[in-house]
This record gives sequence, C-alpha cells and structure tokens, in this order.
Amino acid sequence: MEWVSADLRRIGEGLPFAASLTDLREAVRERGAAVVQAPPGTGKTTLAPPALADLVTGRVVVVQPRRVAARAAARRLATVTGTRLGGFAGFTVRGERAVAASTRVEFCTPGVLLRRLLSDPDLPGTDAVVLDEVHERSLETDLLVGMLAEVRSLREDLVLVAMSATLDAPRFAALLGDAELGSVPVIACPSALHPLELRWVPPPGPRTDARGVADVFLDHVAGVAADAFAAGTTTLGLTTPPDALVFLPGVREVDRVARRLRHLVPTAEVLELHGRLDPRSQDRVTGGPGPGDPPRIVVSTALAESSLTVPGVRVVVDAGLARVPRRDAARDMSGLVTVATSRDAAIQRAGRAARQGPGLAVRCYDETTFAAMPAHVTPEIAVADLVGAALTLACWGAPRGEGLALPDPPPPAAVRDAESVLRRLGAVDGEGRATDLGRRLAGVPADPRLARALLDGAELVGSRTAAEVVAALADDHRPEGADLGALLRALRRGTAPGASRWKDEVRRLRDLAERHTNRSGTDRAAPGSPAGTGSGSPETRSGTRVGLSTSAAGATGLVVALAHPDRVARRVGEVYLLASGTRAALPPGSLHGHEWLAVAEVARAQGRVAAGTGAVIRAAAPLDPEVAELAAAALLTDRTSATFRDHRVTARRVRALGAIELSSVAVPPGPEDARRAVESALATHGLGIFTWSPAAAGLRRRLALLHRLHGAPWPDVSDTALVARWPDWLGPEVDALAGGGRADRIDLHDPLRRLLPWPEAGRLGELAPERLGVPSGRDVRIDYPEVGDADGRPVVAVKLQECFGWAETPQVAGVPVLFHLLSPAGRPLAVTDDLASFWSGPYAQVRAEMRGRYPRHPWPEDPWTAPATARARSRR
Repeated sequence: MEWVSADLRRIGEGLPFAASLTDLREAVRERGAAVVQAPPGTGKTTLAPPALADLVTGRVVVVQPRRVAARAAARRLATVTGTRLGGFAGFTVRGERAVAASTRVEFCTPGVLLRRLLSDPDLPGTDAVVLDEVHERSLETDLLVGMLAEVRSLREDLVLVAMSATLDAPRFAALLGDAELGSVPVIACPSALHPLELRWVPPPGPRTDARGVADVFLDHVAGVAADAFAAGTTTLGLTTPPDALVFLPGVREVDRVARRLRHLVPTAEVLELHGRLDPRSQDRVTGGPGPGDPPRIVVSTALAESSLTVPGVRVVVDAGLARVPRRDAARDMSGLVTVATSRDAAIQRAGRAARQGPGLAVRCYDETTFAAMPAHVTPEIAVADLVGAALTLACWGAPRGEGLALPDPPPPAAVRDAESVLRRLGAVDGEGRATDLGRRLAGVPADPRLARALLDGAELVGSRTAAEVVAALADDHRPEGADLGALLRALRRGTAPGASRWKDEVRRLRDLAERHTNRSGTDRAAPGSPAGTGSGSPETRSGTRVGLSTSAAGATGLVVALAHPDRVARRVGEVYLLASGTRAALPPGSLHGHEWLAVAEVARAQGRVAAGTGAVIRAAAPLDPEVAELAAAALLTDRTSATFRDHRVTARRVRALGAIELSSVAVPPGPEDARRAVESALATHGLGIFTWSPAAAGLRRRLALLHRLHGAPWPDVSDTALVARWPDWLGPEVDALAGGGRADRIDLHDPLRRLLPWPEAGRLGELAPERLGVPSGRDVRIDYPEVGDADGRPVVAVKLQECFGWAETPQVAGVPVLFHLLSPAGRPLAVTDDLASFWSGPYAQVRAEMRGRYPRHPWPEDPWTAPATARARSRR
C-alpha cells in the first residue's frame, strides 16, 4: 500500500478543522455516525476522510455534489499526503475513474454511489461514507441520506458522516440517529475567515429581462469585477494583484463576462469554471496559480460556492443569481431557471475572499435585495422533476419514498406525475415497484426517459447515433437557434464546448446500449408501448416494420422523440403545438422550415422571444410525421369528438397525437356522442342551453317550493342538481339529438316529471296546484317563487271582490298564499297573506276610497260573509 496512515497533524497544520478531529473520532467510535458543521475553507473535506480511514479497515467513500469538486478534492488529498492520484486518494465520476485496489479514500458524485447501492446495498469493501455539502440539498444527496440511514440499520459497522456548511446540521443529525439514542453528535468548527470588507454596487437597471439575465447587467458585473481587481492590491495592502472570483448563474453568463474582462483587464489571466469544461481546463483553475503566473480572474458558476476551493482568491464579485431546476407541472416543462440566490449562499460566496487572508467582497446588488433573498436554498426535491428519483426509490424498494428517512418528503403531485411517466416507460408496475427493465434503466447514468431512448434508439438507428444524441441531451448543452443537429455536428468536429467530455460519454453510453442489446429481449417493447407487450422491433399497429429515414437529422429527431414523446411538436401558425398541449415559440434559426419537431427542451419565457405563448423551445430536431407517430405511439388516439352548438349536436372523427390533431372528418353522431356533447355543454353553460316552456318552468317552480318546504322525496331542481342528474330526467331527449333534432324544440315539462317521486307524485296537484279556486267560482293561476328564492311565497293576483266570503287565507304546500288584491280595473289595492286581518282592518279604508270610484261594484261592510250575489256581480 502506497500510503497507510495519514499524518493528520502535518496535513492539518493551519486548518481550523484539525482541532475538531478528536471530537469526530469519539463520535464515530461511540455512535458510528456524526454530522460535521463547518464553514467552507476550514479543511473538513481534507481532514475528515483520512481521519476516518485511520478508524476503519475498508474504504472511505466521500460524496461530492459535483464532478469537478470530487476530482479536485481527490487531487488535493493526494498532494497533501504526498501520494499519487489514484493511490491513497482517488476519484470516480461519470466517465472517469482514478482508483486502485489500495485506495483508502475515494471521492465520487452522488449518482455513482446511488448506482452502487442499487447494485449491492451492502457496499462491500466500503466501511465509511461521508456525504459532503449536504446543505446544498441536491436531490440525489437527499436520497442518499435516507438510503444510507436505512443501510446503517442493517449494517452497524458502516460509519456515516454528513458534512454541512450551514446551521441545518441538527436536521441531519436527527435523520442519522435512532429512536433509542436520538440524534447523532454534531461536530462544530469555528469559521476560518479573516477580516472581510463588503461593498454593495447595484446596477442602474434590472438584473433580468424577458430573455433571462440582461446583457446590460452582465456588462455591469464585468465592470465591477475589473474595478474590484484593480482596487484589491491597495485595499488589501498587498504587493501584487490578488486573484479574483466572479460568481454568475450559468455558462452563457460566464462566457460573456469572461470575454468582457479579457478586454477590460488585459494584464490578468481570465479563466472560466463550469461543468461543461473538460477536466484539464477545470484542473487548471482548481490547481491554483503556478510560480510566475499572472494574477487570475476566475469567472465561475456556483461550482465554487462551497464544495470547491479556488486557491489564491482574495477578491469576490457576486451577481447574486443562481440557476436551479424547476418543474412546471401545468405545462409539463422542466429545466433550469434563473433565480435570486439564497442569503446562505451569498454569505458563502463572499467568504471565499477571506479564507487565506483579508478579503474584499463586492455584491452587484443592494442591501434591500439581499434582505429579500430566501434565507436558505430551496430543496431540489421540492421543485425538480422527480422521474429519476422515483425510479431510484422504486428500485430501492421504497416507492414514493415511503418509510425512508428523507430530509423532506417528495411532493405527492410530483411523485404521481413521475410514476405516470415511469409506467409509460414500463419501468414500474401499477403499484410503483420497479420492473426488470426499470432496474436496467436505473443503471444508465441518465434520466430514465433518456435511458429508454438510448436502448430503443440503439435498435432503430444504431448504438452510436443513439449514444451521441443521449450524451448531448444528458449534459448541459444549449444549441444555437435550438438546433440540436447543428450542436451534434459541432460536438463531432470537436468545436463545441465540452466536446471531449461528450465523446467520452458517447463511448460509455454506446457500450451500455450494446450490452443491453445483446441480452435477452423478452421484456423489450415497441417504442411508446408498455414494456413486456412488444416483440422488440418497431412496428406499426398492423405489424409491419416501419422504414426509417437514415439521415442524421431524422435519426436525431427519432431519439429525442423516444425520450420525450409528449414533446413531439407540430407548427401551428407562427408557433409550435406540443403533444402535451403546450404552445411554444422557436428562436430564429434553421429549424423554422420544418413542420414537425422533436423537442428536447422547452422553457418558460416572456416577451417577443415567446411570441405570446409563455414558452420557448431551447433544443429540438426535425422529425418526419411517420417517425413522430412511431415514437409517440402511446399518445395516438382515434376517437369521435362531438360538440353541442346552436342547439344541435355535431360530431367529427379526430385522429390525434396527444393534443396535435392529425385529421378530422364529419361523421353522424351517435347517442353516446350526443350525451358527451350535452354533458360538456351543461358543464360550461348550464341549463341555459335548453328553452324552458311556461309549463316546464311552472312545474319546476312548484317542485322547488315543495323541496324547500318538505325536502325529500321531493326532488332538488336547482341548476346544480338538474345538471348533475340530467341522465335521470333528460336522457331520451338527449339521445334523440343524435338523429338531428334541435334542443330548442325539446319541451322540458314531460322530462321533468320523470323526477317526481312515487307514490307522492299523485299529491302534486293537491300540495302545489297550478290554479286556485276563489269564492267567485273562478280558477286563478298561482305564481310560484323562482327556483333558488329561499323566502319566496306562492302568489295569487285576484280582484278583491272575488275573495268575498273567505274569512281565512287558503294555503298552498302548507304555507299561506300571498294575495295581490286588485281593484275592479285590475290595479293593485293591497298585498296580504292574512285575509282575516285585512278584512277587519285595512279593508275599511280601501272600501271608503273605492266605493265612489267603482259604485257599480259591491263593497259590503262584512266581506267575509258577503252573499253569493255579491260574489257573482264581482265577476261581471
């Protein structure tokens, strides 16, 4: 073995965390687990792993959230221990490995360890796992917390340490603990910061616009960085210019600011740092300056925020923005969006300037903006697409994360959407458990949708082409004009950023695809169909093999469509309609001439670039209509669509690919079509789609009064109730609309009678009669209150003389009738529901006023006992 025991005292000299090593050892010996809370720059990543290696016989695996951080940490530990990289300390990241049998400390990314756990949960040969930077709350790291805590319950000898740079440590201490002993110990370490001068230099305008980060703001950041670099020597009392670190949200912003700085500060070496760079370029930054090198300005994404140290930095410039994953469930879009960084992250960024001596930090925003930032980073599990995570949990035997001690539970709606995607892929069964195919997809280092596209695409267009497309989609590439084909050509030529890493990934994915193709195909399925139902070859529904275009553009579009069938898109006017129903605009470029596209990435956007759709296509490839139907076969529908309009039901037979209509022809509607159309119209417009005759409206008001006063079994005839029960009372009439009938010719009186309860229906005329016989011998119509009138009464408008002889007020449905008493000329005289009180009171005044006006009509003093002759005369 090249290096057996680390001289921790020697390598920890000058590192604050050296003082915490004794506490860490004791916690591990007593509990087998601990949480380390130490700010960036204290040396925890350098010292904790070799300290654990002294306590265990097997390997110590250290999980870093990013590939560049894992490689840099391994290189630094090898350097300080005086060993070669891949000896005592090594690393494993996607596409690269420097590990030997004698390696004691192995740095890796979360995805690497997740796949190892799924392959063998016992982690043979590994005696300790360190989860570094857990405060960043990446999705895969959160999953590892829950999965490793479960492994420890079965394997007590496994040491587990979580390391955090923020005050969130108690949460993780509880997760790694147990019910009997409680939380595991938290090992604290004081900050290593030197004095730090903080300046605020906000921009004159907004930082973002409809297209993203504003170019004007990026020019402001470049100018601020140039000024800070120039002022650093004097401000910090240095004899030579210090190195500077500039934080920006993404690759485009890094590239623009770096180009601007090369012009503004020609005496400095301006370097870029982001995930797309090849390993050699990344190592040049993380390795620090060499003797005689000019001062450096490193323009970086969040890579250098906490998990990665850039040596020599004494000046930091922070744009205050971050690019994070977000999921738009309503429009089925997932991707990276630009947001304000958290206050925690802003503090860590500024602290990078004061690790090796007094530092200067300049924030390109004001203190009000800082106060409005979220306090902590939003956990990725709460906002990201969960398809990959759901498959991991299913393969682990904990569908939806049930029973797993996760830092935060996954949102139920996002989990349901993810499982729906996985079922379409054939990766999980109806209960969310992983299928054999799902386990193989989990072994591919890519999103399950891309993994399935790799395996299916390899059989259709060849393993090389499928691997090239998937490798491009799996990485953070952004093609000009959204043209994925042009990006692939540049990657093949080696002229696109990250081409070297892409080629390595292509080789690896191609090997995976070919190994899978050589296996038994018993669970292979035709693209777009559930796993286990296909023969392993692409077929149409008639069973004939589909001939595919061999052009590079056609092959690229096919692989993209296999990964995202719901993003197959067709041009509609000036924009594109995706199969998912989302409309999106296409940026200027060479793709505008194509009717069909396979969209790899679509993002939210505003302004002219989105053409009023709220979304823009970021990456796509041309697609033939036949290939679109093959790749998205599961979304093909052939159904009759019926519509209720202008009192008629019409129907069309529509063939569609998701939301994209392929063809539509008029067909005669059937009864079921009529029912669906009327049901939809009722839900949208209510009962107003029908014409109510006076008889039907009167019957409905009578029934409404009986239901209000007596309840069941008299039916509820409110709008809501009638719409909900329309098949019970209106079914035959609606069925008749299929034959060409008109809804405005339907008399709703007889259909409404179908709701009458039996045998109570026989008493309808008794309880709520249509007319009321008055003492004059005439039958007068009863006006019932409107449906929904909670206080309405039955009303009878009648001449006063026709009521002579009534001493008491008659009742309808158990309530007194409200009489509108009229003069002999039909004009209103009085309103009452108590005739006895009216006769004995107000009637005397009415009689006195009306006798002279209508002398030929009777006005007896005792109207409740008026003779029949008086009543008869009143009818004349």
